[in-house]
Amino acid sequence: MTSGYQQENGTPSETLTPLSTASIKRVQEGVAAAGDRAVRHTIESILHRLEAIDREHPEPRVHASVRRFVLRSLIHILFRVQVEHLDKIPQEPAILAVNHLHHIDPLLLLAELPTQPHYYILGDARTLYNKWWKRLILRLAGGVIPLERIWKEEVAVIAAAKAGRQDLVDLATTIEKTVPTGGDIQTLRQIDRIVLGILASGDGMVLFPEGRLGNTESKLHLPLKRGTVIYALRAGVPIVPVILIGTHDLYLGKKLIIRFGEPLHFSQTTRPKRQEVDLALETLQKAMLDLLPNDYQEKAGVKLFRYFLNHMLW
Repeated sequence: MTSGYQQENGTPSETLTPLSTASIKRVQEGVAAAGDRAVRHTIESILHRLEAIDREHPEPRVHASVRRFVLRSLIHILFRVQVEHLDKIPQEPAILAVNHLHHIDPLLLLAELPTQPHYYILGDARTLYNKWWKRLILRLAGGVIPLERIWKEEVAVIAAAKAGRQDLVDLATTIEKTVPTGGDIQTLRQIDRIVLGILASGDGMVLFPEGRLGNTESKLHLPLKRGTVIYALRAGVPIVPVILIGTHDLYLGKKLIIRFGEPLHFSQTTRPKRQEVDLALETLQKAMLDLLPNDYQEKAGVKLFRYFLNHMLW
């Protein structure tokens, strides 16, 4: 698929997501969520509350132990979870840099992380809040910063419409009118203030430096995005490399592994130079690659509730 949209946004054609019936349906649901008043209200109220965070005015929230109990109760019913080297996490503010294979990853992490410091996760707003039961759980659990952005499937729909897919023209037009891209200066600065405010207040962050969902176990989508190390350099906090194993293809009773690496420490600088960022990013990338398994294999045979578990968080 080729289109003016790719050229305007610098998106190479080979990175566009293939459009299946399922992906088009997901786009339709995502567009509906973008215009849903309950979703909009939830996103706006959470961002407003998070912007006010500082040491004197902490976020009103349930205790992290309650969040951990709620999420653990749900996840441990469905999966076997193995946590390796949890003691690597420092008892000070830090950024956990994690690979990303499935929409369940943020909830899995929040279910297993220590309760101190309190960790926050950047998550896709519409995926998180598009259903009432998700809003209910996350309202109780807390710890999520809703990130508004255009999905890769939506980019593909717009590109396909501009390339001649007449059946997608109306949907593409609605996407362009309704869905925030997340790339405007105001949004980027707001997220920047929130993340740095959380770290300055003594809490931690979980970030996914691949910048997208991966599609293969034991591999990273490279190069990593620079934002994770820029936040760490500016805030003067360590980065802990983390690898999730097994979450790409879910089924009942599957073993999911969370593997923590040694913290990476860098000198604090309020205005990181390109060379400093590149060096820190190279160090992080190597640390994450070293944690990946060399012999990962999916089991053969029956995989109970596979479709449901892989789509329940869409």
